[in-house]
Amino acid sequence: MKFFVILLLFSFHISFSQTFYESIESEALGTTRELKIQLPRNYEANTDQDYPLIIVFDGDYLFEVVAGNVDYYSYWKDMPDAIVVGVNQMESRADDCTLSVEDYLPSKKGAQFYDFVVTELIPFVTENYRSLDFRTAVGHGETANFINYFFFKKSPVFNAFIALSPQLSPYMQENLSRKFSLEQKTKSFYYLSTASSDIRQNKKEATELNSKLMVIDNPSVSYEFDDFEGATHYSLVAHSIPKALESIFSVFQPISRSEYKNKILTLESSPVDYLIEKYKTINELFGVEKQMLVNDFRAIAAAIEKTEQFALYKDLGDIAREQYPETVLGVFYLARYFEQTDKYKKAMKTYRSAYTLESVDGYSKDDMLNRADEIQKEFGY
Repeated sequence: MKFFVILLLFSFHISFSQTFYESIESEALGTTRELKIQLPRNYEANTDQDYPLIIVFDGDYLFEVVAGNVDYYSYWKDMPDAIVVGVNQMESRADDCTLSVEDYLPSKKGAQFYDFVVTELIPFVTENYRSLDFRTAVGHGETANFINYFFFKKSPVFNAFIALSPQLSPYMQENLSRKFSLEQKTKSFYYLSTASSDIRQNKKEATELNSKLMVIDNPSVSYEFDDFEGATHYSLVAHSIPKALESIFSVFQPISRSEYKNKILTLESSPVDYLIEKYKTINELFGVEKQMLVNDFRAIAAAIEKTEQFALYKDLGDIAREQYPETVLGVFYLARYFEQTDKYKKAMKTYRSAYTLESVDGYSKDDMLNRADEIQKEFGY
């Protein structure tokens, strides 16, 4: 009984995200900086898996909001599991965001903090935790402005930026507009938000910035803006984080009704190719090898039926057998291919081959065996 309780507690522990505190000695800052770190569920068990990194500035109060949403969205597979690191700036926020009065670039303690992030914090996380190169920066107010300076580098250390009600420095609108117009080596994501009851100057500048950024057509930069009605400078954070995560990781999410209707059904190319490209993009963007969802197979199969491109069932079946070799999924699509191309005897035999396989998410081997019996009865095989 004692062993059972220990085992149960251990299982309970690893099935939830793990949050803890850590300190990092900084030569750049000449002091110690406190960090909050959340590791994904089953991080300790999945020793071969690496994770995108999210660094939360203003971590003393923003961390929990971001970490909670990351845990929730990754649980439902709407974004990849990720490592979240919050940087405590409670006593140092003004110093960390110090800018030069001449050119409004990080200077003095602001330059030191910038160097700390690039040369110490990110290497520290990379060396001690299994983080990938896809990194997101989150900031609010002053730090939402400060994270833009990481974006301006030729090879930014962050791929995605979540700027919540930024307190923009002079020339920031022009500098961001210029950066948005340049082709990026790797795809960048930028999320900006304000609210109806935001700090007046922040709202004014964020709205003006949006009017400039929204007209820039650059496929290498994905941009999203929200203006939340009724929210304040502080409450907009809770509204913004889930919207930002949805925007940045939209391709990672299961195929939605909107995606099916507006993208897949309007394709001039093969919907099977669309499925392949979707998961290739996930791997290239985030560095994550994601198993194709049964939901996405179902959406592509529906498109094949709708457009009557039945020959594509064979290709879909081949992919499904690679992704779910122990289940009936690939067998079902291959049988549909034979059935829709009038090869009924092959269809019957293929349906019956599901006998040794497992049912999966609405695809039942009993249904397939019944369909084999129906074909035999109808055609007298």
